[in-house]
Amino acid sequence: MVRTLLVRGLLLGLLAGLVAGVFAFAVGEPRVDDAIALEKAAATHEHETTTHEHETATHEHEGAHEHGGEVGRGTQKAGLFLATGLYGLAVGGVFALVFAGLRGRVGPRSDAGLALAAAGTAFAAVIVVPFLKYPANPPAVGDPETINTRTVLYLAMIGVGLLSTAIAVTTARSVRGGPWARWPAAVLAFVVPVAVASLLLPAVDEVPDGFPATLLWQFRITSLGTQLVFWASFGTLFGWFCNRAARAPAPA
Repeated sequence: MVRTLLVRGLLLGLLAGLVAGVFAFAVGEPRVDDAIALEKAAATHEHETTTHEHETATHEHEGAHEHGGEVGRGTQKAGLFLATGLYGLAVGGVFALVFAGLRGRVGPRSDAGLALAAAGTAFAAVIVVPFLKYPANPPAVGDPETINTRTVLYLAMIGVGLLSTAIAVTTARSVRGGPWARWPAAVLAFVVPVAVASLLLPAVDEVPDGFPATLLWQFRITSLGTQLVFWASFGTLFGWFCNRAARAPAPA
């Protein structure tokens, strides 16, 4: 059964990743292009303040750089679907193994219900929690020298989200008195560690002066939307196939 779930998770994760890739390409890539255009405009303006001799040499270099950048963007756009597909493949495999471990132990008793609940919980813990503290930034935002620090902080928030989920599940299973007592206790057990970690971990604000706030938040919402499309697609597909498998007649 675990092998069947794993294959299902890999294939459906790949499919959901491609669906998310379509969304990211249609909605997110224009925002990336806008951010890169701003970055190039700022670089050009900075070069124009230098001496004429230095400006001429810089423009020759910049022209070659921009030509390569266009090729790079084309490659990035073509590779977007490969990236989201591989992401879906990896996440789908991990999800299937976790699902196999949870099956019949926690959550809804039906496989379809458990799949939807697990996908929603994963989206909240792994995506929403770190997004609230460290939202994604477009090109031209962020200091390259702090990328390691920012990565560690982001992973820390993912760990907080997963730990908070485990605490919430344990709380829900230990509280007696029906759903009216169980669900508020579970929500509180999830929110409190997230809130404490958000207050204790350092903030990261590297948005340059003059960067359009509208473009910044469009990029961030699109980034979150891509993840929402992936998890909604994957959870629905995984749950549907679980439901279909449960209804299938047993082999004679």
